[in-house]
Amino acid sequence: MTSEPSHITSRDNALLKELRKLSHEPGAYRKAGRVWLEGDHLCRAARERGVRAAVAVFTESSWPAARAEWSGAADKTVVIADALMAGISGLESPAPMGFVLDLPSRPSVESHAPSVVLDRLQDAGNVGSILRSAAAFGFRQVIALKGSAALWSPKVLRAGMGAHFGLRLVEGVEIAALDALSVPFVATSSHRGDWLHRAELPYPCAWLMGHEGQGVSAELEARATRHIRIAQPGGEESLNVAAAAAICLHASASQTKS
Repeated sequence: MTSEPSHITSRDNALLKELRKLSHEPGAYRKAGRVWLEGDHLCRAARERGVRAAVAVFTESSWPAARAEWSGAADKTVVIADALMAGISGLESPAPMGFVLDLPSRPSVESHAPSVVLDRLQDAGNVGSILRSAAAFGFRQVIALKGSAALWSPKVLRAGMGAHFGLRLVEGVEIAALDALSVPFVATSSHRGDWLHRAELPYPCAWLMGHEGQGVSAELEARATRHIRIAQPGGEESLNVAAAAAICLHASASQTKS
């Protein structure tokens, strides 16, 4: 039998204070050991991957309709006033529900996994988009080097659209951690290397995706066994890193299917 939800009416409640931090501070999840998912899409994506929430949070107005689908979806369910959710949310239009998850333990680097390495990527939207592409094209491991946007931050979670729950995510590591990878490294470049549409790509491999302005660092680039350029007949100097990642990962996936 599912227990009835708890009702919270005070904005000074300890859980709500925690949720405000998790929603607005990109790295707060690291100290808290918990992650805030806002909105039914992310919550459903987590549940479909077998992730059970520690706490499910619903607004008073949404709970009557949500009860049938979401009752029992978490270890604990709380219902709060709509205005309190608005005070938590990092969105212009606050979602009527969210999950609190225990932060997954950081896995070790899997040596043979098709991987994407993020080298100091700063933009949360780019990082989330790359996670989506990695999940879509079978690159099941993403390794974020120190200086990259926090992978479990609210903005990256929203941009990832649920991709987090199908990936092995290793973050905050030094370049030396890549020594554990036994797959070849492939670096994107705007000025040298083989043209992507003509290249025979190794698989599995690790694609190196660099900082939005500076590209892949010299130290990391030195580890690459291949350099790849994307043809741009329109004459642009370079592509957005998330767009480049999608093109490259799709090319890898296409070759493995051919």
